[in-house]
Amino acid sequence: MGLFPIMRTAELIATHQFRLVDQEIDPPAAGELQMRVDAVGVCGSDLHSYSEGSVGDTPSLYPMVLGHEPAGTVIRVGAGVTGWHAGDRATLEPALYCYHCEYCRAGRHNVCANLRFLSTPGNAGFFREFVNLPPANLLAIPPTMSMDLAALVEPLAVAVHSLKLSSPQASDTVAVWGAGAIGLLTIASLKTAGVKRIWSIDPLAHRRELALHMGADAAIDPAAVDVGKQIAADTGGRGVDLAIDCAAKEDTVNQAIRAVCHVGRVVLTGIHSGTLVPFDTSNMRRKEVTLFNVRRSNDESPEALRMIAERPEWFAPIVTHRRSLENIGEGFEIAESYRDGVGKMMIVSEV
Repeated sequence: MGLFPIMRTAELIATHQFRLVDQEIDPPAAGELQMRVDAVGVCGSDLHSYSEGSVGDTPSLYPMVLGHEPAGTVIRVGAGVTGWHAGDRATLEPALYCYHCEYCRAGRHNVCANLRFLSTPGNAGFFREFVNLPPANLLAIPPTMSMDLAALVEPLAVAVHSLKLSSPQASDTVAVWGAGAIGLLTIASLKTAGVKRIWSIDPLAHRRELALHMGADAAIDPAAVDVGKQIAADTGGRGVDLAIDCAAKEDTVNQAIRAVCHVGRVVLTGIHSGTLVPFDTSNMRRKEVTLFNVRRSNDESPEALRMIAERPEWFAPIVTHRRSLENIGEGFEIAESYRDGVGKMMIVSEV
């Protein structure tokens, strides 16, 4: 490998359109490691950029490089870096924090005032062959762990963070809207937390099956059943203690608000396409519902890694599809259309 290796990069240049380009990448600077990106999960926010040209109120700026659920291998070690060697494998953190703003000093790094999140406009993500990162953004993985599973650490950490906010108890009943990857990982986190009962709500049969595999006690098809009436019937008219909206589709947040009991909690994990979303404020007020907003994760990656390492067979079925960087367009088309029983789509260095 020369001083300036050439890497392939997948750039999003318009909605539904990628192009592959060759780019140089500098050697790692002092205090950095150069990583080969081996696997990157396709996230729902990636699909927002791909399909809609924005994530909430943040418009895409083309060309841009998406991808923020990465795992990779150390190929070069910059000056001053200790404890890491070429060939070491790690799950990678996509956020670069300043560590000195008021939020970082308070331990709330996920809302850092100077956050650089790799995969947002102006900050290239991981749909490329190589990336240079500081050691703080690496978390070593067990030698037997696949890169596919290592790439689940980032989204699982988000699910773990959502539960740290909402504090589920063993006696709690919980409903989860959406059984995409983040919904499935939320169900796994709830199962680990030992809650009393979990309902999964998703219109796709294969996702409902995955939800049951991950630990849901019931899986509801919202196209066939009135979700509110079903949960009311199942809970003797009381409602659930906790509702988590991982879908962020149409009226799912209001379905969650209506499904919780008095003084229930609602967690907003999914990202809505629109910047303004109506809320059923009458139900919220009458029941004194508490809302929690989730902004990624905050140092929950070690816990997520431990969960996956302890039960890899539990998490493995979530990863259903793999495509090479050269075939990233096909991968996104499948994920966008929920085709072919897709769960988590991985963009990988080797298929």
